[in-house]
Amino acid sequence: MARSEAARTALLDAAERLFAQSGISHVSDRKVAEAAGNTNHSAVGYYFGGREGLLRALITRHLRALEEPRRAMFERSDSLLDDVRSLVVPMTDTLAELPQPTWRARFVSQAMHDPVATELFYDMAAEAPTAALIVRSVVSHLGHLPRNIVRGRATLMSHIVMSACAEMEERGERDGEPPHWRAAGDFLSDSLAGMLTAPVSRRSDTPSAEDGERTP
Repeated sequence: MARSEAARTALLDAAERLFAQSGISHVSDRKVAEAAGNTNHSAVGYYFGGREGLLRALITRHLRALEEPRRAMFERSDSLLDDVRSLVVPMTDTLAELPQPTWRARFVSQAMHDPVATELFYDMAAEAPTAALIVRSVVSHLGHLPRNIVRGRATLMSHIVMSACAEMEERGERDGEPPHWRAAGDFLSDSLAGMLTAPVSRRSDTPSAEDGERTP
């Protein structure tokens, strides 16, 4: 690995860990450089052009690691459960393959609640084209449900996956035992498929989807 590429990777690894531990908004670029062992306190600006460029590089690394395994799994999918597994299992398998302890799930969970990082995720959809295809396929399996329910459950699915993985990651670091990522992938996939297809309960005083109800 070239020296510049090694320095760039060290900055990404340090940022991922610090953001996971302290939150994106609470970590300075200087602290990232120091944690990466870089004596140039402006290293984030030099290698990434600033904070947004650093976040973009972290998100790109995350999305690209998932793209090919998702594509391979989705090509073999012939059911809703297979679609869900195509979204979830590449995530848990990637976490299983990273050096332990991992920080990625906690970083992504933090990013999902950071305004700048969240916007970048939307802007970088082209980095993860297979994910969009899988989501459309999931929706196609749920045509019997009201559209607002499908949208709400699809959104909830991503939050459940990242929250569960972040919690497992933190517990694994605390206990010094690597999480059982592959078992987690199977459990999450089965649970989410059940959630997506669950019946819709509605009390008599609750507006229907046709009345313009918005999903919480």
